Amino acid sequence: MKKVALLWALMVGLVYPSVAQKDKKASEILDAMSKKYQSLNSYKATFSYAGEGGKYKGDLAVKKTAFRLKLAGQEVFTDGKTMSTYIKETNEVNVQDYDAGSSGEFNPTKIYSIYKQGYNYKYIGEQKQGGQAVDVVELTPEKKNTQITKVQIAVNKKDKSVKGWKLTDKSGKVTSYTIDSFTPNVAIADTYFVFDKSKYPGVEVVDLR
Repeated sequence: MKKVALLWALMVGLVYPSVAQKDKKASEILDAMSKKYQSLNSYKATFSYAGEGGKYKGDLAVKKTAFRLKLAGQEVFTDGKTMSTYIKETNEVNVQDYDAGSSGEFNPTKIYSIYKQGYNYKYIGEQKQGGQAVDVVELTPEKKNTQITKVQIAVNKKDKSVKGWKLTDKSGKVTSYTIDSFTPNVAIADTYFVFDKSKYPGVEVVDLR
C-alpha cells in the first residue's frame, strides 16, 4: 500500500506548476500534453519505475473517472466511487469510498489536467529518450518545505504524450519513471475497474467504509 501511495503522491506532485513564473515554451508544451490526455476516452500504459527501492514494472488503465493500477505486487481498482487496494503478499484487499477531490488523494484520472498551481516551470531543452525526440520541462515547487524539490518531465515532441519523468526529493534522491508503451482510446469494460474477489481465491476483504 505504501509503495502505491508513494508512487501516486510523487506522480501527482509533478502536475502542479505555478502561474507565478511561467516559461512560455514550457507552458505551451504542458498545455498541449494536457489537451491530448483530456481528449482521450481511455488509455492503457505500461511503465518502469527506478529508485532506491529497486526497479519495477507497472500497468495503468484509465477510463474517464475510473482507473486500475498494478505495481510491485499491489493492485488498485476504482470505478470512481469505490477504491479497492489488493496486496498480493498478504492476499488482502482494503475497500474504501473513493473521494477524488480529497486532500492527499492520488488521482491519475486528473493527473494531466491540474498542473496550473503550486509549481514554477521552465523549458530545459530537447533530448532523445528511447530513440524519440522529447521536450523536457523542469518544475520546482513554490513552497520550500515540500518533499519534492524538482521534477523533470519529458513530453514526446510528435504526439505530446508523456515519455517519462524524474523526481528529486529534499534528500537528493532521484526517482525515475519511463512510459514503455501507451495505447489511447482502448476498449475497456467498466467491470475491469471493479475488484472481483472470485478471481482471488481466499482473499481477505477489509471493508473500511
